[in-house]
Amino acid sequence: MTTNVASTSDDLEKLNTNVARIEALSQRLIAAIAQKRTANPSLEAPGAELYARAATAMWNEALQNPAKLIEQQVEFWGKTLKHYVEAQHLLAQGKLEAPSDSGPKDRRFANPLWQTHPYFNFVKQQYLRNSKAMDQAVASLEGLSAQDRRRVEYFSKQVMDLLAPTNYLPTNPDALERAVATEGESLVKGLENLVRDVEANRGDLLVTLADREAFKVGGNIATTEGAVVFRNEMFELIQYKPTTEKVHALPVVIFPPWINKFYILDLKPQNSLIKWIVDQGYTLFVVSWKNPGASYKDVGMDDYVQKGFLTAIREAKAITGQEKVNAIGYCIAGTTLSLALAHMRHKGDKSVNSATFFTTLTDFSDPGEVGVFLDDDFVDGIEEEVKKDGYLDKYYMARTFSFLRANDLIYGPAIKSYMLGEAPPAFDLLFWNGDGTNLPARMAVEYLRGLCQSDGLARGTFEVCGEKVSLADVKVPLCAIACETDHIAPWRASFNGVRQMGSKDKTFILAESGHIAGIVSPPGKDKYGHYTNDGPLDDALQWKDSASFTKGSWWPVWEKWLAERSGKMVPARAPGDSGREALAAAPGTYVTEVPNA
Repeated sequence: MTTNVASTSDDLEKLNTNVARIEALSQRLIAAIAQKRTANPSLEAPGAELYARAATAMWNEALQNPAKLIEQQVEFWGKTLKHYVEAQHLLAQGKLEAPSDSGPKDRRFANPLWQTHPYFNFVKQQYLRNSKAMDQAVASLEGLSAQDRRRVEYFSKQVMDLLAPTNYLPTNPDALERAVATEGESLVKGLENLVRDVEANRGDLLVTLADREAFKVGGNIATTEGAVVFRNEMFELIQYKPTTEKVHALPVVIFPPWINKFYILDLKPQNSLIKWIVDQGYTLFVVSWKNPGASYKDVGMDDYVQKGFLTAIREAKAITGQEKVNAIGYCIAGTTLSLALAHMRHKGDKSVNSATFFTTLTDFSDPGEVGVFLDDDFVDGIEEEVKKDGYLDKYYMARTFSFLRANDLIYGPAIKSYMLGEAPPAFDLLFWNGDGTNLPARMAVEYLRGLCQSDGLARGTFEVCGEKVSLADVKVPLCAIACETDHIAPWRASFNGVRQMGSKDKTFILAESGHIAGIVSPPGKDKYGHYTNDGPLDDALQWKDSASFTKGSWWPVWEKWLAERSGKMVPARAPGDSGREALAAAPGTYVTEVPNA
């Protein structure tokens, strides 16, 4: 009797404690939401024009071919009702089991209860039927342009992903099981995680993907030894300490994207491309870009070319005493490296001996999935936003790229954090992914309007420092690495850009995996392979069909290509050897700056 009373008392105390925690957290949540910035409608959803065109196409289809519409509806309702009847029949027989389920596997529904329990199975199957019906309805629309069709397909899928039963507590068996097992503690912890994220993002909801306390830039990531040897208002130039007695004469300069931090190439020693290049016997310089605030509103693409690329190349030459460098550009930095090379061609500047492009778009005629955000409705909204603030807040970039992989980067993490009450994982890649940067107002608009929308580099209409440049102006020997499942820089679009470049010495490598994992793919793991082909770069699919596949990292293949264009071996150069004073130890100061703080 005493034991039962004590147990009841403990349960009551725990309940009261949780109620008090929930009340306090609810007040914090209300206060955080009240701080939410005024949303720009143009950045929240497609413009009304897209909905109008889709509605018109659907209405025309209904008028011109009513039988087709009726057939679709009858098929949908027939399958839905059939499944309902099957479920009712089993229950009428007193069987607490689900009807047979031979549908396709979906990792969102990994819990066995989605298969075996009649309630969860019914909810799942109805959702999947609804999703399929939506896909069929969109696919059958006539009279839409290719771009409009792509956008309607994308945003309708976003709606269906949002409505997945896994995203809601009453229809998520994992969350319900965890709540019962923890006596509701998981839900309280989930609310704590939700409040934390809303508070951290000024009233907006952006899921924390990684434990922010588990990593320190320069502490346990970005640890390759080196020093900042030059600094201006655009970047810090890091020279890395050699690990070999001799190095190739020509230095290597890496230009990472300024949409994110450079240390994606230097996460841990075992997967650091920066360390690996140094270990192969190269004098390596890496650009660490300034994270801009409002004072950078007038910084444009010309500034990135002149004060960024050309200046870094000049400084690397001066420090090493060489007349040329080998340059590497990653993502948007690869695009800008192309602009710089075309400009240098016009000026007769032969400072770049070879160029390497990582996952780079230069032909934007088909930008892939990201193209759904490149119509005027979104770009107009971005232009309004940057005119007001002077920069494009990293929040918008992070959200956009997350929605391209919503189940992996939004809903999946949200379920774990808010419904299961799990702490964010200590995952270095996701930590880096959450460490975003702003974009200067002028640069963001020039990039979106002049390159993405107008395809100015491929068309020869984009101006660099007052002169029009084109892909044909890129004449240096080049190697391009694209990634097979890249959703930011589709490999075929990357291929088409390289195909149009004016160089007579072109090498193309296609790595497995995506935008990051395909590049950060060190030797030894053999998780992803790569395709190579010495044939002409005429047609992307034909090139791949006739390419040779090799298991393992593409790094050694590329390094062999680079070594042939890097000159003789000379005594290794350490930071400071040239007389330049070290301004800071690597990874420098710009990489951890918080603008407008």
